[in-house]
Amino acid sequence: MADLFYKSFIKANRWQMYLQGLGITMWVTVLAAALGIALGTLACLFNMQRTKDGRRTIGSMIAYVYIDVIRGTPTMIQLLIMWNVIMASSRNKIFVAVMAFGINSGAYVAEILRGGIQSVDPGQMEAGRSLGMTRWETMISVVLPQAFKNCFPSLLNEFITLLKETSIASAVGLRDLTHAADLVSASTYEIFMPLLIAALMYYIVIKVLSILFNKLERRLRESDIR
Repeated sequence: MADLFYKSFIKANRWQMYLQGLGITMWVTVLAAALGIALGTLACLFNMQRTKDGRRTIGSMIAYVYIDVIRGTPTMIQLLIMWNVIMASSRNKIFVAVMAFGINSGAYVAEILRGGIQSVDPGQMEAGRSLGMTRWETMISVVLPQAFKNCFPSLLNEFITLLKETSIASAVGLRDLTHAADLVSASTYEIFMPLLIAALMYYIVIKVLSILFNKLERRLRESDIR
């Protein structure tokens, strides 16, 4: 086992390939998460729009279709369509991955935020309107901040899920952590150890993030109590 580890991680400085791949994985995850939050917030707000008689607006219908289609199709298919069709002229694999995963994450963020908004006391909207604020001003200034706080744990879980999902980006040749393991396997003719090393690196990063997120969540709860 030690020989396999040396051959797959230490020899020829192969550990650098894993670290470089991990760096790309984290970079794609952070950018995709930022894009997902932006798209998800807009999609959520538009999806909740209604006319005075309770019917969907055009923006609401577009947002609903976006959320429904993205959540109802595999992430791998979305990534391949983005790479081979929508952005076929682009050779920037990081940009393509960020767009694909960001759009995918946005649909889930929209549903998470919708639950967060619905958990806010309806009286908050009425209070904002009574102060002369428009519905949009009240939503952005009063309701959304509380909604983000209510669904903060779910958003953190979405970030961790997104981090794991980026492993499929190796399908389009992105040199992420999973692709680094594939390259080492091709060089050493060993399959199990490179994949095990990549899995352990994913686990360690996710474990550290989970601990940090749990501490942050506890601090938020303590601030609410105070």
